[in-house]
Amino acid sequence: MRLVLASQSPSRRMLLEQGGVTPVLRPAHIDEDTVIASLHDAPPTTTVSTLARAKAEVVVPEYPDDVVVGCDSMLLLDGELLGKPHTVEATIERWKAQRGKQAQLLTGHAVWFGGEWVVDTISTTIRFGDASDADIEAYAASGQPLECAGAFTLEALGSWFIDSIDGDPTSVIGLSMPLLRRCLYRFGLDASDFWA
Repeated sequence: MRLVLASQSPSRRMLLEQGGVTPVLRPAHIDEDTVIASLHDAPPTTTVSTLARAKAEVVVPEYPDDVVVGCDSMLLLDGELLGKPHTVEATIERWKAQRGKQAQLLTGHAVWFGGEWVVDTISTTIRFGDASDADIEAYAASGQPLECAGAFTLEALGSWFIDSIDGDPTSVIGLSMPLLRRCLYRFGLDASDFWA
């Protein structure tokens, strides 16, 4: 039995590998905008957990005897749910809007095993530093935050600009290891079953 990660995120892979797991990487490509549009005015936690499950559902048929994990993260800032900025310009705009503020990073998890699902969302409070314009522009130009929910990472260059967090740091990186452990326990499995 293997742990299959329905993601191409290097951060999620890193968390699992640091936790002793060599995951099977099977990125799932879904039309996130279509999924979000189909949810109408769903609560933000429902949006991220639905996206996580949609990713995992793509992968489950290929790995019927394994544990499949899908995740999705978005930032809730001033009542608006924000995904990846994708461009340098959008990243700069985001950072100018969020610097000095507090927001919630929501990470949805969908874990499948043996025909059963466990779906949950973790919320972590992020306090953004009051970064200078020059630092925001340099950070955006580095490319690191372009494909990250909320236009930041907790690790690497982003570590300069996050003043504090309240909650699970692994969920901010992209996959809550404590939540994954609890999901495995629900299936009668142990985290150590997957250690290399």
